[in-house]
Amino acid sequence: MRNLDMELLRTFVAITEFSSFAAAADRVHRTQSAVTQQMQRLESQLGFAVFQKTGRNKQLTAQGAKLLEYAVRILGLNDEAISMLDMDDVTGSLRIGAPNDIAETILPSLLSRFAKIYPHLRMEIHVGRSPFLMQALRRGEIDLTVSTRKTDAHPGIILRTSPTVWLCSSDYIHNPANPVKLVVADEPSLFREIALQSLDQAKIPYRISYVSPTLVGIKAALRAGLGITARSIEMISPELRVLGESEGFPRLPDVNFFLYLRDEQVGTIAKMVFDTLSKGTHDHVRSLSSP
Repeated sequence: MRNLDMELLRTFVAITEFSSFAAAADRVHRTQSAVTQQMQRLESQLGFAVFQKTGRNKQLTAQGAKLLEYAVRILGLNDEAISMLDMDDVTGSLRIGAPNDIAETILPSLLSRFAKIYPHLRMEIHVGRSPFLMQALRRGEIDLTVSTRKTDAHPGIILRTSPTVWLCSSDYIHNPANPVKLVVADEPSLFREIALQSLDQAKIPYRISYVSPTLVGIKAALRAGLGITARSIEMISPELRVLGESEGFPRLPDVNFFLYLRDEQVGTIAKMVFDTLSKGTHDHVRSLSSP
C-alpha cells in the first residue's frame, strides 16, 4: 500500500484554495520552485497528473478533483487529532451565554463538543435573551455567546439556521374574522419584530394580548390559549401546534443562531475554543468575521 505524504497534500490543497502556485508557496512557507517540485513528487507517487495546463493557467484534472475531496478530509482528521491531543491538558473556565430558545436544543450538543475537546475545562452557562447576552459580551461578562442578533462587532459563525413558525396551543381555535391575538416578548425582541412586520406586510389586523420578558411567560400564555406567537421551530412541544399558510398566516423568515467571541483581547481559552469550533465546523458553518 502506498502512503500519501501529508505535506504534499497540504501544499496541494493550498494551491487549489488560492488558485496559484505563488500564493500557495507563501501559505506553506516555501519557494514557488519548491511547491512545483512537491506537486511533481505527488504526481509521481500517485501515477497520474493532478493539474493540467489550460491556456496560461493550471486546472485540476478529473483525478485531481477526486484527490482534493480526500485530501481535505485527511488533513482535517489529522489536524483534529493533533488538536485533541494538544488540548487534553487545557484547564480553566469558560463563560458561555445562550438564549432560552436553544437551552434544550443547540446548547447541549455545543457543550458536549466543548467537553470532548477540553475535558478539564470548567464551563459557566448564562441563559438569557439575545439582546442582553450581546450586551454582556460587550461588557466582558461572558466570553462566548449564542445569539439570534447579527453583528459585525464580534467574530462570529453560524451554528444553525432554523425555520420561524407561528405557534399556539394545541387546542387553540383561530377565528380569521377577528384580529390576531399576539403573545410577544417586550422590547427588544427579534421574534416580536418578525411577527409584527410579517402581519403588517400581509395586512392582517392584530392586537397584542400578552407581553412577557421571559420565554417561560410566553409559553405559559400560549398554553393558556391567550394567543399566538412567532418563534423558532426549537420551541415546539407536544402542547403546542404550528399555524400555517393554509390558515391564513404569512410565511416567516428563517432565523440564524450565531456563536460570537467577545473580542480580540479575550482570554486564550475562549479564543482556542472559538477557533477550534470554527475549524471543526468548516464544512457546515459560514464565517462572519475573522478573529
